[in-house]
Amino acid sequence: MPGVRVPGAPTPLPFNQTLGETIPPDTPHAVSVSLPTWLSNVGYEEGEDWVVQKMQCGYPRFFIHKLIQKLAASIVAAHGSSDTEQAMLMPSPRCAARCKEFISSQIPKTDPSTIRHLDFVPDPSKIATQEPGRVLPKVSAVIYPKESWPAAKVFWQHTGEGISSRRAEFCQRAFDENLLVEKSSLTPPQTPRLTKGPKRYQRQTSVDLGLTNGHAKAPNGSEAATNGDNVLDSEQFIEERFGRNLNAKFAAQAKLAIRKRIAGSLTTNTDLPQSLEEPVDRNRERTRDVPEFTVDDVYLFGTGMNAIFTSHRALRLARGEMKSVMYGFPYVDTLKVLEKFGPGAVFYGHGNSDDIDDLERRLESGERFLSLYCEFPGNPLLKTPDLKRLRTLADKYQFAIVIDETIGNFLNVHVLPHADIVVSSLTKIFSGDSNVMGGAMILNPRSKWYSNLKQVLAEEYEDNQFEEDSVYLERNSRDFVDRIQRVNHNAEAIVDVLRNHNRVKQVNYPKYSPTKEFYDACRLPEGGYGGLLSATFHSVEDAAIFYDSLDTQKGPSLGTNFTLSSPFVLLAHYAELDWAAEFGCEASLVRFSVGLEETATLVKVFQTALDAIPSK
Repeated sequence: MPGVRVPGAPTPLPFNQTLGETIPPDTPHAVSVSLPTWLSNVGYEEGEDWVVQKMQCGYPRFFIHKLIQKLAASIVAAHGSSDTEQAMLMPSPRCAARCKEFISSQIPKTDPSTIRHLDFVPDPSKIATQEPGRVLPKVSAVIYPKESWPAAKVFWQHTGEGISSRRAEFCQRAFDENLLVEKSSLTPPQTPRLTKGPKRYQRQTSVDLGLTNGHAKAPNGSEAATNGDNVLDSEQFIEERFGRNLNAKFAAQAKLAIRKRIAGSLTTNTDLPQSLEEPVDRNRERTRDVPEFTVDDVYLFGTGMNAIFTSHRALRLARGEMKSVMYGFPYVDTLKVLEKFGPGAVFYGHGNSDDIDDLERRLESGERFLSLYCEFPGNPLLKTPDLKRLRTLADKYQFAIVIDETIGNFLNVHVLPHADIVVSSLTKIFSGDSNVMGGAMILNPRSKWYSNLKQVLAEEYEDNQFEEDSVYLERNSRDFVDRIQRVNHNAEAIVDVLRNHNRVKQVNYPKYSPTKEFYDACRLPEGGYGGLLSATFHSVEDAAIFYDSLDTQKGPSLGTNFTLSSPFVLLAHYAELDWAAEFGCEASLVRFSVGLEETATLVKVFQTALDAIPSK
């Protein structure tokens, strides 16, 4: 695309030789991939072989993990035609049914019989399906003609409903050993034969091994380390902790601990199960300050996007079909969900008082909306919505407010009193390790729509977060409180470096935004301004030189424990750069998710990259 492909050799930094490698390195289930130079980002968007063929992974909703691709291909080979068909894998029959319906709706002339939905379950003759404490392999597949791939990919990306790479790995083993079979092939009624299956599925579970302060006792009596992939390899951890007979009781504890952390009643960095048994740390408790709020108002999802998609679907079921409002320049898929699922959306991309004035005029004229979605703050410009004014309009004109607090995060800001629903991506700073996906949806018990939403969710909500993913997410999030404080400090130091350099056109950060007062209105007493910021340069050429000279990890995603940089507008809006620029998101914008590194080291890294931009 003209204007973004900057010629020239990149600076010879170690990170710039890592094209296509996982971020973090050597992480089988990484959620980011190295795109270390400006040109590699352009090449990725253009689909050029020199980039695409080196991709070991990618952000999971944009790049379907190779383990998922492998399982999908295995299913198609056994139950379809590899020459003409592909499969999209979902965690439940309901998700698969929605995927099938969406593909059919996008290609109305397609023969419905060419899109099939198959459910795969444990073979009861080989696996004791009623055996307590065991996670069983299950997956659903939507098999469709290859030419329907674009529609299937849209569903996968926008809804976040697809399976995780860990579930794919788990189910692949069962599929290869004929333990996972297509449901209709079973002849009911069939009495399960009590067996533990092949020897590899008979290993001791964590219950068999015994737990000491949340650590598994290995067969030799030594205590297995469980605190970080750099201490114990991920696969080795799962093998030793669960023996591939994943323990459902331990996974349930992990999920409860995650929900309690989100609710604010668990803030200590303590192993399971002791952390669930300890009294609430009243000295550090972050309260949601909403009467009647409990952990039962927190719902977990496999991805943050699925939490957003489900919130939208639940509101439609609870209130009926109406258009929604997207207020502020959004993360790309949120707007797409509102536009593609349901009656559509009104988009206010500037997210300023003029937009609220226009919304109020529409409401006064009789127009009505289902909901208003906004981010707190927005991504990538870090603008903050005026929640007080929006809440006043919502109460007067009867629409719901859904706030994505991923960027601000609930240790810095407190937005639930202003929202009917809060959503968050747990993939980001809540996890920090960039090796697991997750999402959360939080209901406000004081919402006008609370009872209706609870009724809908009682029927519609499925806990599809794979148990192994829950274990990693719980482990990663134990030190969440301490990490947030350091990230806040480091981010402000980097902001100061960027704001004081004449080669930077604009720095975007809540502390220095024109909307700071709206952020501060919801900032907690000990809260900061978060770890995400962005900088716009005077030209794409300057941005490319800076980016290529920046000695940090470089790839998609955010909220990592290490600093992660990305030419965000280029990646998220490559096909619509002129449109994005209308809302202040220029192609020369580089986004930074600041990590836990030593502050002085980070400052030097950014200063060196800035100094590489030639004076003019």
